[in-house]
Amino acid sequence: MTESSVQRRLVDIDTSEPVWERFFTVAPLVLVGTIDENGTLDMAPKHMVTPMGWQNYFGFVCSPSHRTCSNIERSGEFTVSYPKPSQVLYASLAASPRINGDKPILDYFDTFPAEKIDGAFIEDAYLYFECRHFKTVSGFGDNCLITGEIVAARAESSFIRASEHDSQDLIHDSPLFAYLAPGRFAAIDKSNAFPFPAEMKK
Repeated sequence: MTESSVQRRLVDIDTSEPVWERFFTVAPLVLVGTIDENGTLDMAPKHMVTPMGWQNYFGFVCSPSHRTCSNIERSGEFTVSYPKPSQVLYASLAASPRINGDKPILDYFDTFPAEKIDGAFIEDAYLYFECRHFKTVSGFGDNCLITGEIVAARAESSFIRASEHDSQDLIHDSPLFAYLAPGRFAAIDKSNAFPFPAEMKK
């Protein structure tokens, strides 16, 4: 069998090391909020996040050595804030290292409390989830998958889909924050309808 033009353009990637630094991928970026054992707020940026199926479940990848993981294991709850592109600095600063066990930079964040759980959100994000811990699955190398059930959700009104509004106009007027791993970000303000087959079902 002769090699196709597509095959000739492919480059092998060494899988003896993690492959994710060798190319860009598109992901959401969120701030996961938890409460430390001493009652202070912790916020951590996460981009390996996803809905867990079609029901109200949410998941993200974390390291068991991070405070986020131990806080959720202890308290059984966490918040999720989806920042706007204009809040990239918040997302960056939330990754600041701890000093003597604390993140003093978080004292400069404007926040407001969750309603159904003990937690908080950053102000001026566009989407907010309150989650109760569902289960944690370990064994992904040094990482684990933390999942939660969404027990409360709120969104800024200008980001809510409505039948009377064109989807492209909504995204243009209210751009979305995309993390381009590793280390870049973009504001998505243009989109196209996906050409689903007529008989496709969830």
